[in-house]
Amino acid sequence: MLKYFTGSYIVTAIGLTLAYLWGEHNIAGSGIACIFIALVLGILEVSLSFDNAVVNAMKLEKMAKIWQKRFLTWGIAIAVFGMRFLFPVLVVSIFARISMIQVTKIALSDSAQYAHYLHLTHAPIVTFGGMFLMMLFLNYFFDTEKTIHWIKPLENWLSHLDNIKGIEIVISLILLLFTQHFIPADTKTNILISGIFGIITYLAIDGFTHYLEKHEQMQMAKLGECAKCSGLVSFIYLELIDASFSLDGVLGAFALSKDIIIITIGLAIGAMFVRSLTVMLVDKKTLTKFMYLEHGAHWAIGALSCLMLVSAVREVPEVLTGIIGLVFILSALFSSILYNKKRDRLLAEQNQRSDINA
Repeated sequence: MLKYFTGSYIVTAIGLTLAYLWGEHNIAGSGIACIFIALVLGILEVSLSFDNAVVNAMKLEKMAKIWQKRFLTWGIAIAVFGMRFLFPVLVVSIFARISMIQVTKIALSDSAQYAHYLHLTHAPIVTFGGMFLMMLFLNYFFDTEKTIHWIKPLENWLSHLDNIKGIEIVISLILLLFTQHFIPADTKTNILISGIFGIITYLAIDGFTHYLEKHEQMQMAKLGECAKCSGLVSFIYLELIDASFSLDGVLGAFALSKDIIIITIGLAIGAMFVRSLTVMLVDKKTLTKFMYLEHGAHWAIGALSCLMLVSAVREVPEVLTGIIGLVFILSALFSSILYNKKRDRLLAEQNQRSDINA
């Protein structure tokens, strides 16, 4: 366990030290409070991201070792600086029509005003992430080649919908258009564009990834460039999935603190532990041992995407999101354990009959 989480412990120690120094720099005597808030944010990030870790592991186990390592190095830098700091600044800059430099100054010097701007952009942000995750959810279950089903009658029926070309896009667009009935008139256009971009982003990355996977074996003679390209696109795909999961958490973090630095530190600690957990799941072949975990994670993704769309209209408690995801994951884990016990019992009985016959 230690070898998987050593980096996470180091990041935690550095992060809490920085949180203390930042707190003391702003208001003398507030360092301990900043440490506490950063720790709470980190714990919340981990507790709400088990489904994220399972989905990441599913994608990561198909990548080369070097890209698995880059997921923990380059990837954590992108997740922390890119998604927890730069992306919200970019979104505020676009929708508030203020330069990124000015938004950054506001974030560092006037946390209340920055939180206000971020609240105004909440709906477009969660709609983008919700549509991206909805496509991921539908694409997983709409697959005629999928032979393992957890909720058998329902998942079996869903797999046959793959015969209707483009059905995932149609369903996602219908959901997006349905939400328009509950959106204020002045924000409808922004939310519609954000949702469409979420769908387009998923299709572009997923399509290019499948193209490279399909042609990889045919290009073994050019292994170097092909493998680099395939690994890079899969890495980008994984980062986008991870980013979509984090959108709601980044926005919800402002309920605990308005300080962007403390929020970034706290979420960074949580993100590092989630990534360490992902690598451990891959190395220990956990998804192979517990065959329904993937299914539970994707049902959690479907629920999360729907809740993100709902949160574009009204506030959804973070606790609700975490509980629903955890219920799906634990239920899938329990079903997998029962399946393994039943399988082992049948094998033992079969071996016993064989020994008697012999």
